[in-house]
Amino acid sequence: MEVILLERVTKLGAMGEVVKVKDGYARNFLLPNAKALRATANNKAKFERDRAMLEAKNAATKALAETEAKAIEGKSFIIIRQAGESGQLYGSVSARDVAEAAAAAGSTVNKNHIHIAAPIKTIGLYTVQVGLHPEVYVPVTVNVARSADEAAAQARGEDLSASGATERAEARAAAEALFEEAQAEIAAEEDATPVSKTQPKAKAKKPDIE
Repeated sequence: MEVILLERVTKLGAMGEVVKVKDGYARNFLLPNAKALRATANNKAKFERDRAMLEAKNAATKALAETEAKAIEGKSFIIIRQAGESGQLYGSVSARDVAEAAAAAGSTVNKNHIHIAAPIKTIGLYTVQVGLHPEVYVPVTVNVARSADEAAAQARGEDLSASGATERAEARAAAEALFEEAQAEIAAEEDATPVSKTQPKAKAKKPDIE
């Protein structure tokens, strides 16, 4: 199906462009959300009549989105989830979860604004894009942890994932081995040190009395 875009649509084009899309995508998303019109002769003429109004409306919504973006840019939202020792979540984190975490932190973000590149299935820090307008995207950090303490540790830069746990275990083992080696060297030095013995004083010889 050919449609006229009424606003910029990612990976499709800018406002006013006529593009060809799958029928299902047009019927289920573009047309009902007023993002496009069927590219008929009547709709093309209607778009040209309304172009100035549509561009002014787009500019206003874009300006509002840019203001909202400044309020959330650089923020970090904590999501507490159950996970195994390896850091694998019992489930996954969705766009709705991120929107709810943002709301709990005092930021109003619609779940439809959240763009997660890949499913979040392990604990860790993730950069998620928030699209407040087709032309306005802002990155935020999603801190997925098993507890508030773990979230704070991750925010400080600690790696609590499976690879991080392995590294910490290896570091502990190396430290313990180094400590044991140092203790063994100290013990060996103590065994090799000669023990000084106090020689008994010679008894004074009594003079012979004639």
